Amino acid sequence: MSPIVSAHSSERWHLKLGVFVAATTMLALVFVAPTTVRGNTWTGLFNPQQFTLDNGMQVVVISDHRAPVVTHMVWYKVGAADDPPGKSGLAHYFEHMMFKGTQNVPAGQFSRTVASLGGRENAFTSYDYTGYFQTITSAHLETMMRLEADRMINLVVCEEDIAAEREVVQEERRSRLENNPSGLLGEQMNSAQFLSHPYGRPVIGWEHEVAELSRQDLLNFYATHYAPNNAILVVAGDVTLDEVRPLAEKYYGRIPAGDVAARQRLREPPQRAARRVTMRDPRVRVPSWSRTYLAPSRTSGETQHALPLQVLSEILGGGTTARLYKRLVVEEKVASGAGASYRGSSMDLSRFYVYANPQPGGDLESIEEMIEEEIVKLLESGVTEEELWRAKAGMVAGAVFSRDSLAAGARFFGAALAVGRTAEDVESWPQRIDAVTADEILAAARHVFNERLSVTGFLLPKQDG
Repeated sequence: MSPIVSAHSSERWHLKLGVFVAATTMLALVFVAPTTVRGNTWTGLFNPQQFTLDNGMQVVVISDHRAPVVTHMVWYKVGAADDPPGKSGLAHYFEHMMFKGTQNVPAGQFSRTVASLGGRENAFTSYDYTGYFQTITSAHLETMMRLEADRMINLVVCEEDIAAEREVVQEERRSRLENNPSGLLGEQMNSAQFLSHPYGRPVIGWEHEVAELSRQDLLNFYATHYAPNNAILVVAGDVTLDEVRPLAEKYYGRIPAGDVAARQRLREPPQRAARRVTMRDPRVRVPSWSRTYLAPSRTSGETQHALPLQVLSEILGGGTTARLYKRLVVEEKVASGAGASYRGSSMDLSRFYVYANPQPGGDLESIEEMIEEEIVKLLESGVTEEELWRAKAGMVAGAVFSRDSLAAGARFFGAALAVGRTAEDVESWPQRIDAVTADEILAAARHVFNERLSVTGFLLPKQDG
């Protein structure tokens, strides 16, 4: 699945593949809104308010006055898939550089200020966007805006910092991927899945390409993409629109709009052959089987299938009552875990993911055969009304629980706007999920479960000799 790489050097946290799959699945589940679902009228869960600064920067305000805390986020509409050819890892590398000094704030002062005020901060890079955020008491929101706006335009990029951070990035790759057989397999499967599209490159970059990135590459990237008209400000928490607007105008509104070109992404050519990737590694103790299918997203390909695929991923692999878990773990007892996932929020084509881990001594060929049998059964008979109702009810319930997180709304709206979707599209998610039919799920399954669109991965222990 598409990774998010978080890179703040003072607080490094990274999502492994399995955790990321779960997190992004939940993200897909909780795009929520004022709605009527199955006869129950709800008020809006996030009820965002929006405006646009004169320089083109989008602003979203989500008021939540339960605690005197705010999450302040700036999202840039640029990610790893926008790295120039031969310069993979540039977006992520530059994210590291944003924590260096500016013309007005010495190196390290940004993070020290946040910490001294009792706040938390971090950043992340995905294929489609880069984000920076702080969570802090609402009294210090203005300070966060001043600091974040300053590094949007006044960053200092010096050779000494570049060299030091290059080693940090390379060590990050070694610890997260080179020392992780499942991560390496996922990287190889990504590359096999996407024949031309930059989703086939790792967010963190290929090691040899990161080694060659220069100061000029970083400066060009900054000048090209870091501009207010290529950014989204989201403030969630104990604030109002009337409080945010003058601060946004004072700090972000003074920054001139940049000459930001439309995103240019390579189109994926027709895929005409199934691919199989086998990785053997002496560090593997428990083998695993996984398969991805090229799939549409909410904004690319046959988009009418995106919401039905979200529901289908719940029916096939959303928990212990899902089809794959019941068949492989409960009934046949050949696997210790099995499931499915689909992330439809990517800007371009996505993937539908199925996986299983065998019991000790288990046979991956038998697991593959059983999963394929379940897919054939689905394609022949579709899903039941009971399965459909249970999946949709669980998904909408997940939307309710998301309100417990102060940052949830900020993340969901930022991620959507960064790939060209609208807040209204996000808000209407429960109604659209509730309207998904069994026939639509069958049509989506028949569109995606095509062997020619698949990459199957085997992670195995290294054979003796």
